[in-house]
Amino acid sequence: MNVFEKFKLSKHTIEAIEKLGISEPTDIQSKSIPHILNGKDVIGESATGSGKTLAFGCGIVEKVIPGAGLQSLILTPTRELAEQVKHSLRQLAYLKRLNVLPIYGGVAIGPQIRDLPRTDVVVATPGRLLDHLERRTISLSKVNILVLDEADRMFDMGFIEDVEKIIKHCPAKKQTMLFSATIPPRIKDLVRKHMIDPVQISVDNQVDPSKLKQVYYDVSKNLKLSLLTHLLDSEKSGLVLVFCNTRRTTDFVVKNLQANKIDAISIHGGLSQNKRNRIINSFNRAKAHVLVCTNVAARGLHIDNVSHVYNYEIPKDPKDYVHRIGRTARAGEAGKAINLLCEYDYDNFSRILGEYRNFSIKKIDKPYLKRIIAIRPQQGRNRFPSRPRPAFIRNRGKNRFN
Repeated sequence: MNVFEKFKLSKHTIEAIEKLGISEPTDIQSKSIPHILNGKDVIGESATGSGKTLAFGCGIVEKVIPGAGLQSLILTPTRELAEQVKHSLRQLAYLKRLNVLPIYGGVAIGPQIRDLPRTDVVVATPGRLLDHLERRTISLSKVNILVLDEADRMFDMGFIEDVEKIIKHCPAKKQTMLFSATIPPRIKDLVRKHMIDPVQISVDNQVDPSKLKQVYYDVSKNLKLSLLTHLLDSEKSGLVLVFCNTRRTTDFVVKNLQANKIDAISIHGGLSQNKRNRIINSFNRAKAHVLVCTNVAARGLHIDNVSHVYNYEIPKDPKDYVHRIGRTARAGEAGKAINLLCEYDYDNFSRILGEYRNFSIKKIDKPYLKRIIAIRPQQGRNRFPSRPRPAFIRNRGKNRFN
């Protein structure tokens, strides 16, 4: 017996889940699917990779009637997440033959307008959806299931007013589901305004400390690229993610890795959608084993078999650090997070250590490095003044993270 049968899902949904090779529900699925199927409004506090798409996808596939107009709307912060949600829903709904359409910017609007009349489910980014609403090429009057996916990131990217406008176009009577890695006050305000007696579900952090080894290197900024190249050459790894804080750094790093014969590719918000799709497909198929990316570009991407996560730059927000390292050590597999610290990373790293006191992050002495002469060096890197090393780096013997 498939464990999902306990949720009393239809045969076509169970068969689709079995075809995906999924036999056990995740925590968010076990806790949320019964409420979703009962039509309750749901708040799911869970990160990328927790299985939330399957959770709300089961509700959509069970309730939406093929050919009866647009009945379900999923809002996502990025084009990549919209594509991945669409792909997952199509896999789940293929026996029911639901028509799932992604709507986002960066591509021609004409094909979207052409396909909308035959669509049962739309997965959209707020900006392009508002464009359709203004053109009157879409109607949300029949939407009875609304999903806000990765709501915290959607609001971080400035979409809160857009989301409010979109909700006003939907019927007052509908099921609303909101999934977010965190539930900050602005999301609570949205919940109070637009959800009715929601069930709130929280699952534990997806990072498994017993499977994830976290380390850091203290390195001068002019040797950071050399250290990254050395580690990528010497560390035995599967797929690798290298995180940077800006598009400029992302371009700089990937260009220099490629110059040093490392099969790296990059993704950030400045690329066209077609190019982003090709890059993601190449990485998922292991045609390149190193993906250099920014937080926003990588948010929502479902990538399996990531063995190493490198933080070439330390994120300002400690929660972004958790999102980054949560890309590895999944499904019982071991993983490694490697942090490269120079003087302008100290403040951000100190915030992470203060926020997540249960993390054990060990300092590793850097190896002897031959400095790489970087091509097209970044402009404005001298904006980071030299600073003395903070106590958590100087006093290695006293530091609880050693």
